[in-house]
Amino acid sequence: MNTRKITTGALMVAVATVLSMIPLVRLPQEGTVTLASMAPIILFSFSANLKYALITSFVYSLIQMMLGGIAPPAETFLSYIAVILLDYVIAFTVLGFAGSIKRKFKNKYIGAGISSFAVTFARFICHLLSGMLIWSVYAPEGQSAFMYSLIYNGSYMSIEIVITVVVSIFLVNQLDKSLNM
Repeated sequence: MNTRKITTGALMVAVATVLSMIPLVRLPQEGTVTLASMAPIILFSFSANLKYALITSFVYSLIQMMLGGIAPPAETFLSYIAVILLDYVIAFTVLGFAGSIKRKFKNKYIGAGISSFAVTFARFICHLLSGMLIWSVYAPEGQSAFMYSLIYNGSYMSIEIVITVVVSIFLVNQLDKSLNM
């Protein structure tokens, strides 16, 4: 059973990675609306226990970091670490909590929708903080770091959240039939 969980998690990371390479909209500094790239990780977390879901989402975060390829305008080592944590490690690892949230609901569609929203919104908060702390050097003169980060990250993450929630709700029924672990 563990081999099946690990293999399924690895396959979901691979599918999510491929989907992340299909940009629907690409902004400067790597903000991208993808073809539901977070959904495979979230769907896996629906069927796996928290341990496997977090390991899978953590591995996905490392792959996203390796593929990100943009050097942040970090002035110190500590701010560079903050970017790694906020834009990658924490931002993508939180996706693994979707299953734990979903299981609190009796209706699988409501659970899928709320949990998908919660974890993708948590990812948005990570990017919002990173934008305020590090990326605000790109803010137009006179614009606050908060407003810059909210507009920039909100512009692509709001669309990404909607796509992910819709796909997760749509596929949760199929998941019950195919990935039941």
